[in-house]
Amino acid sequence: MTAAGAARAEYPAVSDRTTLSARVPTGLALACHPATPCAAVQGVRAGWHWYPRDGTPWLHLRYVVQVVQADPHALRLPEARAPRFADGLWRHTCFEAFVSAPSGSAYHEFNFAPSGEWAAYGFSTERRRDAAADAPLARLALAPATSQDGDVLALDASLPMAALPAAASGAPWRLGLTAVIETRDGQLSYWALRHPAARPDFHHHGGWTACVFPPPPHGT
Repeated sequence: MTAAGAARAEYPAVSDRTTLSARVPTGLALACHPATPCAAVQGVRAGWHWYPRDGTPWLHLRYVVQVVQADPHALRLPEARAPRFADGLWRHTCFEAFVSAPSGSAYHEFNFAPSGEWAAYGFSTERRRDAAADAPLARLALAPATSQDGDVLALDASLPMAALPAAASGAPWRLGLTAVIETRDGQLSYWALRHPAARPDFHHHGGWTACVFPPPPHGT
């Protein structure tokens, strides 16, 4: 994800979509990059938890955007579409997760749009795609669900454990939670747990400050 060369299509506001679950904690605050201030957003938070599905553990992610109350319709959101894999979602409002094993340089990137579209990519090192990792990720069905209640926008998405990079038994994954927020006037702001560079760069490992430990034995 970079801001350079981002095309800006004219997207109307998205209609409300069904929220998956309210169980995910939203205790981690994402910070707006100082180079892309956003007066329309009061804050962005994110959280995760493991839950069992079809006998296997899944990682549930939730992102919550608090819009300034004076203008609850200040965001530009992509309209709802049929669930599908789509490239370039980061050009507009999009929520992302970067997951890597505690050692090595390989990582996976996941993009979730309020439209119901998603993308997943494998990298062998920073910004270098890994075709072997890409192939199974492209077959996943990862459609997110979005809901909007006044000045609060929430997006939920789930990842099967098999979608995460291979890690040693019991070792945690490093997690970067990020968001691109587009306002009604087409301006983009970039949010992350930490911004280690002078310009927004979600692929920078220094921004992946959270840890996800393997699920308990029963995946709950």
